[in-house]
Amino acid sequence: MRAADNISPLQGFGATLNDVVHPSRIIVSLRFLIVPGLSALALVALGLTVLIAAVLAIPTARRALVGTFGRQPFALAAFAWIVATIATLGSLYLSDGLGLEPCKLCWYQRIAMYPLVLVLGIALLRRDADVWKTAVPLALVGAGVSAYHVAVQFIPGVELASCSVTAPCSLRYFVSYGFVTIPVMAGAAFLLVAATLAAHACVVRAKAAP
Repeated sequence: MRAADNISPLQGFGATLNDVVHPSRIIVSLRFLIVPGLSALALVALGLTVLIAAVLAIPTARRALVGTFGRQPFALAAFAWIVATIATLGSLYLSDGLGLEPCKLCWYQRIAMYPLVLVLGIALLRRDADVWKTAVPLALVGAGVSAYHVAVQFIPGVELASCSVTAPCSLRYFVSYGFVTIPVMAGAAFLLVAATLAAHACVVRAKAAP
């Protein structure tokens, strides 16, 4: 079966949930609010990632960044923690709230995302300015897994190893805005966390420079 054909009954916002979750009106109502909301947040995250990358690439914008966050160097790290927390709660809602079984690649992404909440949270409490050295590699690894997962979902024949029969990695539980699937959401969160912490590192290094 091609990845493009392997789409669950949750495709689109008008599909029924009867084949996947308990047909409770409350769950259905939440699904019509939260799933589109998470999809929209993924688009926002991608846009912010591009914006931050542009700021870091332009010297004048980079100096403005340092001037803006120089007195509050942990504001960017706190934002990265918020992004990781929302992504973690969103993934738990999709699996435990909607009953969508995570595939093997989904679990790998969770292994990368969930520790970010603790790593960043503890760093904020301890005022550890070097947290980016630990968190950025973790986020980039997660983004790499997300990118591969997206390829498996949209490009037939890309999958290198078989996944679960009940939760194949090529299964798309839903597709929002024509391309946003669960791994796209995760990848957007990973990229935004990495970009935000890169900006945090830029500010910290600039303030530490003589």
